[in-house]
Amino acid sequence: MVVLANPALDEIPLVRPQKHGAFFSAIPVVDLSRPFSAEALVKACEDVGFVKVINHNVPMDVVQRLEAETVKFFEMPQVFKETSGPADPFGYGNKRIGPNGDVGLVEYLLFGITSKPLSYTSMSFLEEPSACLFGPALSEYLVAVKKLASDVLELIAEGLKIEPRDLLNGLVTDEQSDGLFRLNHYPRCPLLERLDRSWTGFGEHTDPQIISVLRSNNTTGLQISLKNGSWVSVPPDQESFFIVVGDCLQVLTNGRFKSVRHRVLANGCKSRVSMIYFFGPPPAGKIAPLSQLMGEGEQSKYKEFTWAEYKKAAYKSRLGDNRLGQFEK
Repeated sequence: MVVLANPALDEIPLVRPQKHGAFFSAIPVVDLSRPFSAEALVKACEDVGFVKVINHNVPMDVVQRLEAETVKFFEMPQVFKETSGPADPFGYGNKRIGPNGDVGLVEYLLFGITSKPLSYTSMSFLEEPSACLFGPALSEYLVAVKKLASDVLELIAEGLKIEPRDLLNGLVTDEQSDGLFRLNHYPRCPLLERLDRSWTGFGEHTDPQIISVLRSNNTTGLQISLKNGSWVSVPPDQESFFIVVGDCLQVLTNGRFKSVRHRVLANGCKSRVSMIYFFGPPPAGKIAPLSQLMGEGEQSKYKEFTWAEYKKAAYKSRLGDNRLGQFEK
């Protein structure tokens, strides 16, 4: 039996990690500059629901500026960080993830994103002189990654032969589109280095939105669940972006794409910083399988719902719950 000295960590689930170096070598990689990238994206979304994209045209200096400001924030004294919390749901959070009892070895900043004009939730630390570079770095990053998401969704529409080609893209670029942006920090934990365990950093879940665009520093921890239920570790890559299929895209494709379950394990050896932009439709936007993707005689697997309805249901659930279950026919 292991007795932990820190009561605050006792409630965070422990997970037996995979053997060192056991990375999944079959993560789909799509070069967005190459011909047939549309077809490759569709295949990756069908097979795994998760894809690494390269030649994405997001300047690395834009990424590095925001990462540097993010690291600077999380290195601040705890009392300073907590002036922007507790997250409800936006703001600074520490270990508590959402309102329903989920916990993890993570601290984070969560922003609500308005599509047009692009804006984000304001927080008290942004008014401090020490954060004068954070706002500009964040805005620049959001613009660049939104363009990447738009390009990816247009390519997916092309690969699926959806008309008009901007149908999916329009859901996340509408004036009322409902986005989220999360900055996660998984701190070092020396205690873990002495145990053959990892703490749960962020518990297993699917993303409710259409797609998520994820980027992290060169640190391990991210895992995805394959169709057979096994968990595999994603090799870190600080220069690429990962596209994650969300629940809404699963519904729009009538289950042809699967929203991938994923989680983060905190191994304690090195801190991990990740940036995730979640692209959601307008609150009143109706989500249902697209008729263009339905074969002759194919029935819809899902009831029609609005994003506002689904978001409300997701907010009431635990991370690991099957949120789409109550909307299945």
